[in-house]
Amino acid sequence: MPNNIVHFAINADDCERAIDFYKTVFGWTFEAWGPPDFWRIFTSPDGIHGALQKRRELVSGSGMTGYECSIGVEDIKSTVADIEKAGGTIVFPPFLIEHVGTVAQFEDTEGNRASVIQYLEGVS
Repeated sequence: MPNNIVHFAINADDCERAIDFYKTVFGWTFEAWGPPDFWRIFTSPDGIHGALQKRRELVSGSGMTGYECSIGVEDIKSTVADIEKAGGTIVFPPFLIEHVGTVAQFEDTEGNRASVIQYLEGVS
């Protein structure tokens, strides 16, 4: 069995605001489930599923301590524009990684950082 990532979680101070951001930018769907302030995330029929949950402790300002996720997109320029329109911030603008693709890092409305990547044709 491969050791693939099978689940992810996004922590948020304002869950409804975070849901709006990820729905708007990536088209993900959400379903309230389990305890209060907890939603299941469906990225796509073939994608991994995750959770959005109320942040359980304050961010300490000590830098990133979790995994960084990269979200594959078909058009990085329009995705970057969508991120900004939805209230996110581009931390590192799009740049080309030779033989891989173009990547950008963003911060969502809750201060979480992740990346988006448009792979070169034939790379994934």
